[in-house]
Amino acid sequence: MTRLSVNVNKIAVLRNSRGGHDPDVLRAAQACLDAGAHGITVHPRPDRRHITAEDVHALSALTTARGVEFNIEGNPFAPPREGYPGLLPLCEATRPAQATLVPDGDGQLTSDHGFDFAADSERLRPLVAALKAMGCRVSLFVDAGNPLLERAAEVGADRVELYTGPFAEAHAAGDATAMLALFATAARRAQSVGLGVNAGHDLSQANLRDFLSHVPDVLEVSIGHALISEALYDGLDATVKAYLARL
Repeated sequence: MTRLSVNVNKIAVLRNSRGGHDPDVLRAAQACLDAGAHGITVHPRPDRRHITAEDVHALSALTTARGVEFNIEGNPFAPPREGYPGLLPLCEATRPAQATLVPDGDGQLTSDHGFDFAADSERLRPLVAALKAMGCRVSLFVDAGNPLLERAAEVGADRVELYTGPFAEAHAAGDATAMLALFATAARRAQSVGLGVNAGHDLSQANLRDFLSHVPDVLEVSIGHALISEALYDGLDATVKAYLARL
């Protein structure tokens, strides 16, 4: 069974829009886990637009107490600044089960591309090694069509996370056939060099089953925006359970 990690960034976006503590990120994560989610994902950014370093520490304690996976996403090249110690120091302090490295810049609204291995491999190699020395499983965010996808294994990663935005866009337009073939090929390429395969971005109840029925042996999906949006109507408990049914 593919595992579901719920990204709670959007809860923090709503909280930060008003200030204070409501809605409570920790309580939302607890509700997702109570409903059966297998883990929690966060993507703290240097500008603290949603999840903060303080949230990361609190959620680390929660997931450790519950015995579930904690997945921290972020740009390993982004330097520390006030209120943001940097991705590796956050991981060193909280020891997540998985660190997912994503090449997003400060100005990006959301992650929208994977690593350029021709340019990034040598910079990634020591960072991946450092994270693995902390006990983290390391996943790298990749585009399904990247001709150098296999290099993720060469730099020491354990998994790749396929950026599924292009699939979701094609699915919404009514014809995802070509994209499904592309993603299935990407998964097999990764698996052929010993990499596990995760997937994430714009996956939803509407497209998740199609994706998983065509792309082989996806170990984990990380879903935030769609799941939290759907939960506004149906509640977190019902929505998480609906995703689990599709898995």
